[in-house]
Amino acid sequence: MSTVAARSGSVWEAGARAGYAVSGVLHVLIGVLAAQLAVGGGGGSADQSGAFAQVASSPFGAAALWCAVVALAALGAWQGAAALSGAVGDAGDRAKAAGKAVVYLVLAATALTFARGGGAGGSGGQTSDVTARLMQAPAGRLLVGAVGVGVLAVAAYHVHKGVRQRFLEDLRSLPGGRAGRAVRAAGVVGYTGKGVALAVVGVLFVVAAVRADPAEATGLDGALRALRDAPAGPLLLALVALGFVAYGAYSLVRARFGRL
Repeated sequence: MSTVAARSGSVWEAGARAGYAVSGVLHVLIGVLAAQLAVGGGGGSADQSGAFAQVASSPFGAAALWCAVVALAALGAWQGAAALSGAVGDAGDRAKAAGKAVVYLVLAATALTFARGGGAGGSGGQTSDVTARLMQAPAGRLLVGAVGVGVLAVAAYHVHKGVRQRFLEDLRSLPGGRAGRAVRAAGVVGYTGKGVALAVVGVLFVVAAVRADPAEATGLDGALRALRDAPAGPLLLALVALGFVAYGAYSLVRARFGRL
């Protein structure tokens, strides 16, 4: 490999690792917004759009958002290249890499919207609009239900990965002593908490399909609000908020010690 190519690859890897750091910060912000929601405060959306809005309103927010666009796009491109090249393993691993590429590129596009001075509402209204259009398609209710089942599968994967500590496989190494134990705990709590939140999103999609009511299908913000309104909801939501913060902390560690 030439020196120029090596440097290019190194810069790309650094950008991809920065993408994990940006993802970590976003999850921490979502956790803070969810915690505010649990105690009856906070007027923002407890989702990615709400997190980007928080960044946009901070000092040097525009510069931070442009950095987030570059980092998330680099991570999305890295995952996409891994999926296309087959460097990540079998077909299942390539499919996961492709799915991650889509997620990170969508996040990059959302960050770009805010960086350019625009904004987006919470995920709930947008998701309901998409669901309404999907229901108008042939076998639309089945498609919406299938989306819900797919989200539930992703939620189960997150919980399983957290409880069984499979996230350790994503790390090249683990800090020693208390730091290592803290990372392990953050991964368990983070993946499990995020999985619970995604499970609520999936259930709402299934309910929307059964009732043929697109308004039932909401994004993350709507799911967290639904969780808050359930029995013992504020306590459950507070635990999920802790999970998002823990997931964010783990993602920050992954930016340094993770495999790419």
